[in-house]
Amino acid sequence: MLHARRSQIVDKITKERMVKITDLVSEYQVSIETIRRDLEYLEKHGYLKRVYGGAVRDGLFGQEPEYENRAIINYENKRAIGAKAAELIEDGDILFIDLGTTALEVAKCLARKKGLSVITNATQIARTMVAGGDCRVILLGGEMRRGELSVSGFLTDENLQYFHANKAIIGVGGITVGGGITDYHVDEANTRRQMIKRVDEVIAVADFSKFGVTAMNSCCPTSCIDILVTDWTTPAKAVAEYGQAGVKVVVAPALA
Repeated sequence: MLHARRSQIVDKITKERMVKITDLVSEYQVSIETIRRDLEYLEKHGYLKRVYGGAVRDGLFGQEPEYENRAIINYENKRAIGAKAAELIEDGDILFIDLGTTALEVAKCLARKKGLSVITNATQIARTMVAGGDCRVILLGGEMRRGELSVSGFLTDENLQYFHANKAIIGVGGITVGGGITDYHVDEANTRRQMIKRVDEVIAVADFSKFGVTAMNSCCPTSCIDILVTDWTTPAKAVAEYGQAGVKVVVAPALA
């Protein structure tokens, strides 16, 4: 029978899909070593899979968490990533901006840029960019998904045939060194692939919880990623591994 704390960790990871070691240490007021032993035990018995800085539900992920939940999970990490990724964008850039809660945080930080052209399949990102000021926005057509308010499908991919961008902000469902970027939604994963084919520089944005996670749809191998922007809680070992794989990793510090 599971120890009460370990049982609670299983319940938490079943609901939230992932847990962070530092959060568990704070919640249960025990040492990092104790939590690591708990996670090792639970992994050994098939309850979860340990990843950098925490653990995720075991197995290949086929279903994406609800948008409302993703929008608030690791919000400060995503804000920091958004601010750092925005520093990589220059006045006059032509951008693909993918859908997702982290990509939306990037869009929020681009208001001061001048002369941007943004091509996106996310209506929330399009609205943010239009409201931000000096920006030309092209919203791709397609079938809209509830919650995400993004479009995808053959109409979206056909629209993309007419564009080329110098930079793309690409969201991440999951990422591993061996498997690259993966995602949950079949059509949206294909739209990501089309964007990646038509851009000079791929900037992937992923908070710590996406590392070591594999969703069911492959978007691109690691070799296609030029820059990976993550947050300060991503372990140095993970950062080093992607650097060794030829990816420039930019770590966003916590915002004041």
